Amino acid sequence: MTNYQSGIPTTAVPSGTVPGAGVAVPPPGPDRHEHNVKRGSLWVARGVSYLVYAYLLIVEAILLMGFLLLLFGANPSSSFVEWAYRNLERAMRPFRGIFAPVEIGTAGNDVPAIFDTSIVFAMIVYAIIAIAVSALISWLTSLLHKVDRETAFQEAQERHQRELQAMSDRATIIEAQNAATRAAAAAAAAQEAGRYTAPPATEPDL
Repeated sequence: MTNYQSGIPTTAVPSGTVPGAGVAVPPPGPDRHEHNVKRGSLWVARGVSYLVYAYLLIVEAILLMGFLLLLFGANPSSSFVEWAYRNLERAMRPFRGIFAPVEIGTAGNDVPAIFDTSIVFAMIVYAIIAIAVSALISWLTSLLHKVDRETAFQEAQERHQRELQAMSDRATIIEAQNAATRAAAAAAAAQEAGRYTAPPATEPDL
């Protein structure tokens, strides 16, 4: 009878039987190399997904910063604003020209304040992609945990098999030693019995 406790198989050995003999040993699981390859692939895929997710978060931050700078009419001659607008232009290349920017007034430094709807649309698109990548990371993580559990279960099965085999080997050795001891005792007993029951030798009559 085989019981499973905490995912580790335990086999009850009937009394009076040789351990390992007639015991249903759990069949070996999938190949260890296959598990390692699958686990490595999942690690690589999750690492790439994390890089993509980090890039999307950085792009979102650049878009938000550029949107606020345009909205508040930041001075474009400032080094920081110039750097922000340069990065904003790179992130907005796929979306530039979709919507016309709306000029809502003039800031104190005579710079127009612009409500750029294209940036808002780009932020929404990048946010949707980031959510999808986040879901992908969660799915890959769950698969990785599943593979780890399968590997741990396989190692437990293999360890259990080795223990059963060691028990069987020990029982075989003990049985052989006991058989040899019984055979030696029987031979000694037979020899003693023959010595005491043999008729005395008599001299022939002349």
